[in-house]
Amino acid sequence: MIGIVMFFAALAMLTIGYPVAFTFGSVSIFFGIFAAIIELAPNLAFVPVAEEFFQMFSMMPFRIYSIMNNTILMAIPLFIFMGIILQKSELAERLLEAMGTLFGKVRGGVAVSTVLVGALLAASTGVVGASVVAMGVISLPVMLKYGYSKKLATGTICAAGTLGQIIPPSIVLIILGDVFQQPVGDLFQAAFAPGLILVALYIIYILIWAFLNKEVAPPLPPHEGTRAGNIKRAVFAIIPPLTLIVLVLGSIFAGIATPTESASVGSVGAVVLAGMYRKLSWRIVDEAALETVKITAMVFAILIGATAFSMVFVYSGADYIVEETLTNLPGQKWTFLFLSMLAILVLGFFIDFIEISYIVVPILLPIAEAIGLNPLWFAILIAMNLQTSFLTPPFGFSLFYLKGVCPPEVSTVDLYRGVIPFIAIQILVLASIIFFPTFYGFSQ
Repeated sequence: MIGIVMFFAALAMLTIGYPVAFTFGSVSIFFGIFAAIIELAPNLAFVPVAEEFFQMFSMMPFRIYSIMNNTILMAIPLFIFMGIILQKSELAERLLEAMGTLFGKVRGGVAVSTVLVGALLAASTGVVGASVVAMGVISLPVMLKYGYSKKLATGTICAAGTLGQIIPPSIVLIILGDVFQQPVGDLFQAAFAPGLILVALYIIYILIWAFLNKEVAPPLPPHEGTRAGNIKRAVFAIIPPLTLIVLVLGSIFAGIATPTESASVGSVGAVVLAGMYRKLSWRIVDEAALETVKITAMVFAILIGATAFSMVFVYSGADYIVEETLTNLPGQKWTFLFLSMLAILVLGFFIDFIEISYIVVPILLPIAEAIGLNPLWFAILIAMNLQTSFLTPPFGFSLFYLKGVCPPEVSTVDLYRGVIPFIAIQILVLASIIFFPTFYGFSQ
């Protein structure tokens, strides 16, 4: 039971705010020593215990070396750099202004515009924090000014900002591709339809709520200029990021480039777009590069800590306990799916998607393979579930991002209440993927 206790000890430390990478590393060392002592009991001499401990971690340098040589993971810093450059080139501002002129006079039109811009930003940047902050700074004041419900306004922005977790290119899908040993291009293609359906359901929900309650999302006053002129400005605002999306995702889907190669194309394209918008400068490139290094270092530090954690977990035999328990449950497949999705959903309330991907998913993966689940289908289920973790209180990152730029009259309770319907929509889409996999092109 050492591994099980270790798992809950790590979860407790993460809940109280201890740094993630240090949590996994310190817990692994402590329980690794404890496991070595138990293995050698009653012979508790120091030298045998030390030898057993170092033997346990003997593969760690090779694992770290293989991580650093993984070309799939090279796409992570490239896509992060692309997203930060596009965020600094004020792409979100241009898209929101253009969409606002088209849909503003419709009830709930600004919220619909926010969802559409969130989808475009997801497909071109994939950086959740940048998307949420940009839309919070630009569209939230507009919605509040014209009498939008605080719940609808904040919930829409948070939900639209998290679309980057399921719509390619997504960092979550790249990480899951590494964990599942599945082609990232296949994951990108498989996630496209669920992402679009999620966008459609967001828009339908907003329009229905605005229709039923005329006060929650009133139309904006008419914009200046002709409708033809507004459409022209919107088209010119959409074409550059749309071209970048086609270059990046189209090259992957067509089999012309690998995800890593397309990520490099995207990075160059983002720099070119920033130059076209006259926002390119050495300072912006330097800031984007520095931020990319910070985020990438965080991801790889967590990955190394998670590797040490998994080594002790497997050494203690906890993986066999979990596998035996879940494979012997009644209603094997459906019970496993329900429990695994519920576990990931609950853990998403407290810990980040990276920790879940590298700690929880490797525990579930062998069981899914033993049951005979389609790995691509199971990976998309997890990706959709992990997206929900960005919205779920109390530690949903989108809530933190938006709260940082909210005016004082918007309370934390408004944020929590606002995201609940969108969480329900995400769970609905997750359930539809589970029960109707063939609709999304999956075979069980």
